[in-house]
Amino acid sequence: MSPLAPGPEPRFPPPALLTPQPSFIYRLVSYLLVFPLYRLLFRGRTASNGQVPMEGALVVVANHGSHLDPPLVGHALGRPVAFMAKAELFRVPLLGPIIRACGAYPVSRGASDREAIRVAMARLAEGWATGVFLDGTRQGNGRVNDPQHGAAFLAAKAGIPLLPVAIVNSHRALGTGRLWPRLVPIHIRIGQPVPPPASRRRADLEATTLACQEQINGLLDQGLLPPAKLRSALPPTDQDHDR
Repeated sequence: MSPLAPGPEPRFPPPALLTPQPSFIYRLVSYLLVFPLYRLLFRGRTASNGQVPMEGALVVVANHGSHLDPPLVGHALGRPVAFMAKAELFRVPLLGPIIRACGAYPVSRGASDREAIRVAMARLAEGWATGVFLDGTRQGNGRVNDPQHGAAFLAAKAGIPLLPVAIVNSHRALGTGRLWPRLVPIHIRIGQPVPPPASRRRADLEATTLACQEQINGLLDQGLLPPAKLRSALPPTDQDHDR
C-alpha cells in the first residue's frame, strides 16, 4: 500500500474515546481455537504485553511469514486487531471464518491503494487496532525486507501511534510453499510504540517506516524467548508483561 497525495482531512474522532470490545464470536474463536493453536500446538509465548496501548486507535505493524500471523497477533496483543487480508482468503474453509471473526477485512486483489486506505481509515475511525504487514506479502525469511509506507501514511493521516510487533518463527511453521505446518515454537515480541510521522511528506513517512523496520528486525534478532514457567492458561491481558 503506497501513500497518496494529501486529500481532505477525515472527520476522525479523538482516538482514545473509541475502543471496540471483542465480540462473543471473537472471544469464542480466541479461547477455543487460537489459544490452543498458539499456546499449545506452537508453544507460543509473548513478551512485553504491557507496551500495548489498550484504548483507542492504533496501527500495529509486523513482519509477515505465514497465514497464521493475523489471528496469532490479535490473540497475543490482548485486544482485537483488524488486519487487511486478500479477499480470496475469506473463501478458504475454516481459515475464512476464523480471520473474519478475528477482525480481518477483505481487500480484493487489484484494488486501488485509495480503496484499501479508505477501508483501513474507517476501521481506525471506529477505534480499532488496525494491523499492517510492512512488506505487504509473506517473506521467505520472515523478516521485514522491503517495507512499504502505507502504515506510516495511515498513522500520519489519523494522528495515531504505530506499534511494532515481531513474529518469531512463523515463517518456519507455515511459510510460503508449505501445505502442512511444522510444529516449531512461535513467539511474539512487542516493541515500543512509535509516534506518527510529523507529516505526510515522503521523508517523514520513510523515517517512521525505517524506525518500525529496525525495531521489528532487532526484536527478531533476539530470537525465541528464554524458557519460563507457564503463568496462566488464559489469553493475555494488559496486565501480562512477559509470557
